[in-house]
Amino acid sequence: MLPLRMTRRGLLGAGAGLGATLAAPRIIRAATTEVAFTEAVHNLGYIDLYVGQHAGYFDKQGIHLNVAAAGGDTQAFASVLGHSALFGIGDPTMAPMSVERGGPGKIVGMVVQRAHYFGMSLHVPKITDPKQFKGLTLVTSPDPNTNYSVTKKLLTENGLVIGKDVKILQVNPGTEIAAMLAGQADVAIAYEPGVAQAEGQGAKIVFDFASYIGPFCNTGIEVLDETIKSKPEIVQALCNGFEQAMRRVYGDPEYAKTVAKQEFPDLSATVVDRAIEAELQYKIPAQSVVVDRASWDNLIKMQVYLKNIKGTTTFEQIVDNSFAEKATKM
Repeated sequence: MLPLRMTRRGLLGAGAGLGATLAAPRIIRAATTEVAFTEAVHNLGYIDLYVGQHAGYFDKQGIHLNVAAAGGDTQAFASVLGHSALFGIGDPTMAPMSVERGGPGKIVGMVVQRAHYFGMSLHVPKITDPKQFKGLTLVTSPDPNTNYSVTKKLLTENGLVIGKDVKILQVNPGTEIAAMLAGQADVAIAYEPGVAQAEGQGAKIVFDFASYIGPFCNTGIEVLDETIKSKPEIVQALCNGFEQAMRRVYGDPEYAKTVAKQEFPDLSATVVDRAIEAELQYKIPAQSVVVDRASWDNLIKMQVYLKNIKGTTTFEQIVDNSFAEKATKM
């Protein structure tokens, strides 16, 4: 498991020294407020975040994000609860989980609008019916990370008993592909850029969760209620920056590819280009920071089905779209 405060620079190694931003002059940062920000894991599903950083959209709004990778959805939300980060992005179910237990938690924006997972395999043929997973071993991140949750629901709602009809191997987030390539599992449930990297090693996409599930609030912007009350201008600045970044990602894919190459300097340009093309083809990054109601409902239905939450909270209780909606009017 990655240390909570490990930065992306630490994750990427010495090569990350290339991460000088593509945009904002350092003088802009001097006038900004430093904001601790946690991402669940460093992956290309979060390309909106990286484009916002490199293009200087957050800095121009008066905030500079100091981003750290937490090592999973639970850890990202824990950093917000523990005040080591002002914001986090990860599985938005963490907020209703907290509220149902009497704790705090709000979602003020959406960053990933589809389940950004693909079943990858070296030898399994394309799966057109989830029942075809029978007899296979799958590898995901640990429960309750989202790729485990979507996989569990997919299998159980199609009548497959986990542990009997199909096995799920749980490994540290980001190591799913490695486990599959090492022969520990038949299929890895993974995300970009691991998917494109695996394709370069002979693996194929055998199942596409984004299309199967449809609109799905996979990743949300997590924040405490007290932050919304005490620092509304910071929340607004963050949403403004994300909205601008989302427009740029879909309007200028070549720029998104350039940013992605700086974020993942150890990957080949071909792998990164393929990953971004797939992200946009399947419309995985959010196209607007506003939390879509249908996407949210799909998320909550899944988590209630899995008994991760009771479903006693309402959309209005957990989601504050006021900042995101204002951002769309910029």
